[in-house]
Amino acid sequence: MQATLLSILGLALLGTLHAQDSIPVQTDFQQDKLTGRWYGIGLASNSNWFKEKRHLMKMCTTIISTTPEGNLEVTSTYPKGDQCMTRNSLYVKTEQPGKFTYTSPRWGSKHSIHVVETNYEEYALVATQISKSTGTSTMVLLYSRTKELSPERLERFTQFSREQGLADDEILILPQTGKAGSTGM
Repeated sequence: MQATLLSILGLALLGTLHAQDSIPVQTDFQQDKLTGRWYGIGLASNSNWFKEKRHLMKMCTTIISTTPEGNLEVTSTYPKGDQCMTRNSLYVKTEQPGKFTYTSPRWGSKHSIHVVETNYEEYALVATQISKSTGTSTMVLLYSRTKELSPERLERFTQFSREQGLADDEILILPQTGKAGSTGM
């Protein structure tokens, strides 16, 4: 019985490690070209918070800059009720260009972030594996340099999200905010 349980746990762990390794990373990733202003156009996730908050979500603005240590400072501004909220995250570089780690100071969750593909001037597709004490979840983000993106890029986001095991009701193209022009969001 114990041997069977250990075998199952070993296979589950191997599956989790394989899932993280199977997320591709942009070939010849050039970090400096990723910096600047992006708009969060799409969000897909199988996490509980996404299911609970999905109907409230809107497009956000994200500014990416490089720290002196070569990490990424990611500042996202998003609407929450009638206010604009800002969240700062430090994505720590790994040995593999285009792959970063982040630990949430609030929740203690560990994030493995992969810049899957980007042309730097139009869009960026980013996938994150999130591990916390209650389990793991997947999140896929679609960023754009403008507030609108071609149907082909939107379809690529949807297709990639499905490839990561996300269902159609876990994939969302974010609506624009009404305050976007006046607040800079």
